[in-house]
Amino acid sequence: MTTATVTAGARLHVGFQNLSLARRRLYGGIGVGLEEPRVTVAAEPASGVESDDPLVREYAARAVDVLDVSGVAVTLEERLPRHVGLGSGTQLALSVLAATAHAHGLEPDIREQAPAMGRGGRSGVGVGTFEDGGFVVDAGHPTNRFTTEPPAEGDWMVPPVVARHEIPDEWRFLVVVPEAEPGRNGDDEDASMRSVVERADPAVADEIASVVTRKLLPAAAEGRLETFGEAIAEIGRKNGAWYADAQGGVFRPPAGALVEALEACPVCTGVGQSSWGPVVYGVTDRTHADEAESAARDALADNGLEGRVILTEAASSGARVSIDGD
Repeated sequence: MTTATVTAGARLHVGFQNLSLARRRLYGGIGVGLEEPRVTVAAEPASGVESDDPLVREYAARAVDVLDVSGVAVTLEERLPRHVGLGSGTQLALSVLAATAHAHGLEPDIREQAPAMGRGGRSGVGVGTFEDGGFVVDAGHPTNRFTTEPPAEGDWMVPPVVARHEIPDEWRFLVVVPEAEPGRNGDDEDASMRSVVERADPAVADEIASVVTRKLLPAAAEGRLETFGEAIAEIGRKNGAWYADAQGGVFRPPAGALVEALEACPVCTGVGQSSWGPVVYGVTDRTHADEAESAARDALADNGLEGRVILTEAASSGARVSIDGD
């Protein structure tokens, strides 16, 4: 019996390049793949679909259909926190897809098959980091396909990656996961995004375009931490201006208080909220990692919050696959 194990790191979502219908392309995600935390699944061929986890079972059923195989038994060995801004849904779905394929001796086409798994319909960052890790910018979607409603589930292509860069080994990403209400997801997220897109100021997109081309991409290519951090923080705040009505401010509570605290930390740069939060992130280097971690723990305590603080490197590669058995 063949057992295929797939493990993939979380991702941070800095924001989108454009949410206005007045521009040619909509969305265009910006984000970073992380080494930690991770999701890990193991799959074996089966005659039906088996899993103790309902969500894993749902994704496994999709994978069996997509791959046209007899069935699969999937075990969730390590999970990502759900709906906190770390891309848990995409990383889990694609891990199940990849594990199911390899258990049956097949090579999955992650980018081609992601839409059938219900992923990649808005941002391509999660798919891009699952494939290759690193810092990723995607091209977004043609705006004329989103004038009223987004395409039906599965009736889309994952937006192509237009820029990807390795993150220097000495950089560290500070990830703060407060115990708070989960970020928006599912139908609630779709409704919120629709409302934001219908009212988004196109001038903000033009400002973000300038930051991306003149500041962020050169800093990523040259490995300049401070400038990279300044750029992602600026993009995050500009995205927050689009979302302010939907989430109660530029950052949703309690992320705003944590962002403010970490911005005051001299060894942190690039502080922002990942996706709908409540995860807050920052960038530092290996030398100052302990100081940054201490500042994050203080920020949680000072705001009366419980939570988890993670210091991690960026993922230098995509999901990892191991195969055991006959």
